[in-house]
Amino acid sequence: MEYIIIIISAIFVQNIVLMKFLGICPFMGVSNKVSTAVGMTGAVTFVMVIATIVTYLIQHYVLVPFGIEYMQTISFIIVIASLVQMVEIILKKISPSLYQALGIFLPLITTNCAVLGVAVMASSNADFNLLHSVVFAIANAIGFGLALILFAGLREHLDLINVPKGMKGVPAAFVVAGLLALAFMGFSGLV
Repeated sequence: MEYIIIIISAIFVQNIVLMKFLGICPFMGVSNKVSTAVGMTGAVTFVMVIATIVTYLIQHYVLVPFGIEYMQTISFIIVIASLVQMVEIILKKISPSLYQALGIFLPLITTNCAVLGVAVMASSNADFNLLHSVVFAIANAIGFGLALILFAGLREHLDLINVPKGMKGVPAAFVVAGLLALAFMGFSGLV
């Protein structure tokens, strides 16, 4: 039952993008097309889950035993940067078109605060073991992807309708993002 609560809470109630406001850069930058949003979701999911596993192990088997918890942020960033480089190499070989579509936003996963935030929250939560942390990371990645893909679909729809000149582009996107966050607030009593 506790895993179901973690999943529902991370995806809907405490959505990493819409409620905690982490990962806004790719949320606003890669959400012009649904296909690009799906690719970014896959890349962030892979990095977020693997980074959470590795950082959990580093936190509990290196940093805490040696009393160097103050090295958490820098060690986590190094792990995330290494994983992003691996994803970049893999995407370049497997899907050059997706690699081109993600462009500058792929290296930005390195500094994506959603990835770092999930890793820190999972490893710092005293109630979480490794399995809880993995479920937490997967659920947050799904929540990130859900928000990103929904927002991309809404932005594609905005391009098809008659929007006032002063609201075209980023202003309309911010209004839609705010409405999407309000919609997700409706889940707040769920868990």
